[in-house]
Amino acid sequence: MPTSVQILKTKMVTHNVRHYRVEKPKNFRFGPGQATEVSLDKDGWRDEKRPFTFTSLPDEPTLEFTIKSYRDHPGMTNALWGCEAGDHLLLRDAWGTIQYKGVGTFIAGGAGVTPFIAILRQLNAHGGLRGNRLIVSNQTEADIILCDEFEAMDGLETLWTVTNDPKSKLLQQRIDIDFLKAHIADFNQHFYLCGPDAMVKDLRDALQQLGADVSSVTWEK
Repeated sequence: MPTSVQILKTKMVTHNVRHYRVEKPKNFRFGPGQATEVSLDKDGWRDEKRPFTFTSLPDEPTLEFTIKSYRDHPGMTNALWGCEAGDHLLLRDAWGTIQYKGVGTFIAGGAGVTPFIAILRQLNAHGGLRGNRLIVSNQTEADIILCDEFEAMDGLETLWTVTNDPKSKLLQQRIDIDFLKAHIADFNQHFYLCGPDAMVKDLRDALQQLGADVSSVTWEK
């Protein structure tokens, strides 16, 4: 049964990404990296469900989502962009298989970084980031989500690459098998993947070819 919660605050993150701070239902539980199916509590939208990851920490008194809106597509994320404090969302139970299993490399494509936000924030809060690495690909530098926050995390190594921003001084490479060979020295570690389905599949195959143990690769199944 979905629970209606009020949006308490919205905050811009990038030109098309916002934080949504919402009420936390009593006794609601989730783990870092997990998600829930969300609907708008408005006529015509209550049966439209989309999965969004919690980017708040489990012990915080409210919930946060960090959501990219596709403004050129007449779907839920576009409608969500028009929501403000006082509007309501419908939440369901938490689910998801992306959980922290140990020191490793997190690889994301675009908004696929969102399941990693709460995981890395929790590790940062407890001084457990040392040795972890975050690699993210975006189309442009302006699309990077929480760049400053990630770079300020003590112990986290970050690597940004863009695929459609020739003016950027960042790496201009797709994350593929050649990228992995060039930028990862040790494949005997944990890997965490999130992004478009095709990207995740290609990276899983590439990591196996490069010697990574399939059991050490975590993605949303």
